Amino acid sequence: MKLSDLGEFGLIARIRERFPAPEGVTGIGDDCAILKPRYNSVDTLVSTDMLVEGTHFLLKDIPPYDLGWKSAAVNLSDIAAMGGEPRGTVLSLALPARTEVEWVDEFLRGYGDVSARFNTPLLGGDTTASPDRICINVTVLGEAPYATARKRADAKKGDLVCVTGTLGDSAAGLKAILEKKERDADVQALIAKHYRPVPRVAEGQQLRLNLGVHAMMDISDGIGSDLMHILEASEMNAEVDLSALPLSLALKHVCARFGWDPLELAVCGGEDYELLFTCTSQAEMLLTVPHFVIGRITDRTLAQPQISWRGATASFAGFDHFRRH
Repeated sequence: MKLSDLGEFGLIARIRERFPAPEGVTGIGDDCAILKPRYNSVDTLVSTDMLVEGTHFLLKDIPPYDLGWKSAAVNLSDIAAMGGEPRGTVLSLALPARTEVEWVDEFLRGYGDVSARFNTPLLGGDTTASPDRICINVTVLGEAPYATARKRADAKKGDLVCVTGTLGDSAAGLKAILEKKERDADVQALIAKHYRPVPRVAEGQQLRLNLGVHAMMDISDGIGSDLMHILEASEMNAEVDLSALPLSLALKHVCARFGWDPLELAVCGGEDYELLFTCTSQAEMLLTVPHFVIGRITDRTLAQPQISWRGATASFAGFDHFRRH
């Protein structure tokens, strides 16, 4: 069997089978691992992510400042997804010898600016030579009060499905880059969303304080995939109203101009790094975090979780690193 047959999430499941989490620890399968406290009432959150040149970014297009920003931001987003407070990061870089020192300086400036914005120091890391392409690995550490971190497995029947912001902008920005579209103001706005995501750290902490907020994660692979993760973990189904998906004016303008399907980008595109969460209708009325209600959690009726897409005749799926799209 090849990885293309197994798929990214099949690979993760295969690894998880070999490395079950110890009792009291949340291990592989959520946005962060949660380590049980020994001496105080705070859980430690740990997550790691890798960006590979040619897979996650195009070196000839992305400015080094933006790449540094994004490298830190996407990891901080994992802490936000649990409702935690980021405390520090560890950065490892594999760089070809031909890399200009000025490029590295700009990368670190972007990494440092987003880290300072969220008061998250760089604590250490590693550097090594790479034969041909840049690889970036970031590990982020965070904290949450004991047993309060929001997980994917906590969705309840009747919960509303919500997101904290517009969907599809990042995917449209990437599509414009790949198709070499003319960069007017709308296209530039979408590319900026792709290159400089803003992790919803404060929003995640506010949502954690509301006991009616149940499951939560960040949107990295598109809601077609990420909502399915919540449903698998929670053993639930969901229905999503496509007419309720929040779409930016820039996305609508660019899609109309180029003949793109905004719903497909919003559902399948990924890398929005907004928060996807479920909550009771009573809790939703009390939320001060800006958000949009896009659906509802329903009972599981079959062995596999299902999403009912209201307003569409086809199913949607999100991004998978080992399968072609």
